[in-house]
Amino acid sequence: MSGEMLEEKQRAAAWFRQLRDEIVAAFEGLEDSHAAGPMSDAPAARFEVTETKRSSDDGSDAGGGLMSVMRGGRVFEKVGVNVSEVYGSLGAAAQQAMAARGVPGMESDPRFWASGISLVAHMQNPHCPAVHMNTRMFWTPGAWWFGGGSDLNPCLEYDEDTAHFHATQKAHLDPHDEALYPALKAWADEYFYVPHRNRARGVGGIFMDDRNTGDWEADFALTQDIGRAFLPAYVPLVEKRRVQDWNEADKDAQLVHRGLYAEYNLVYDRGTKFGLATGHDANAVLMSLPPLAKWT
Repeated sequence: MSGEMLEEKQRAAAWFRQLRDEIVAAFEGLEDSHAAGPMSDAPAARFEVTETKRSSDDGSDAGGGLMSVMRGGRVFEKVGVNVSEVYGSLGAAAQQAMAARGVPGMESDPRFWASGISLVAHMQNPHCPAVHMNTRMFWTPGAWWFGGGSDLNPCLEYDEDTAHFHATQKAHLDPHDEALYPALKAWADEYFYVPHRNRARGVGGIFMDDRNTGDWEADFALTQDIGRAFLPAYVPLVEKRRVQDWNEADKDAQLVHRGLYAEYNLVYDRGTKFGLATGHDANAVLMSLPPLAKWT
């Protein structure tokens, strides 16, 4: 497949927006339904939605997206669900990085298009795990690919929660190829690792990048199922844990773990680096950072 791929780009961007709408509705539903347990008497929060714009060197239209952030709720202390569709020409540093990754034609043609959804949730209750999810499509004149996944980041770990999260991912991947789940799980274990701490960021999940089998429809269908797996993998964990009492030691453990999360996102995360290097709205790119964190 070659050319501008206008129809495929439109379908991918529309899907990411649809998934965003479903997740926003589900998370606001969790706020509304929290009727017992810690913080259940607080007001239910709602997402604040802001349009974002990508800046270009010549002032031309370079795309943008929606940044949706909910703060200070009954269940969510801070959660962001962003969608974007950006395009134009990569700057020299980003172009060189893409060329170094072996993207065909990037040495001579810096044009690109990218769309995706990115989500990070930081919870009020330390028993509720933080979570990250993203899926995306990237296009250049010489190539296209999909990427993304989701991973669970509890500060207080429960083996049954980890098992449920992974089993749901596997159930959504197996119809495509039973070899996918173990491969993408291993990729997540490698990618979401914090070398300077000699430990994983959380309890893992699935991750892929540069997905191009030559069959765009098949790769898009896989990307959609990675997105569809998110709510059934995560929402039951929140519903189960949000009613548990916590103490000061639990909250302290949560803040320390958030420091680890912030370190990873600022030092290693490829999406953070790409977003800042290509001129996307910095607040949207750094939406993943927790509202409060602690270092010992």
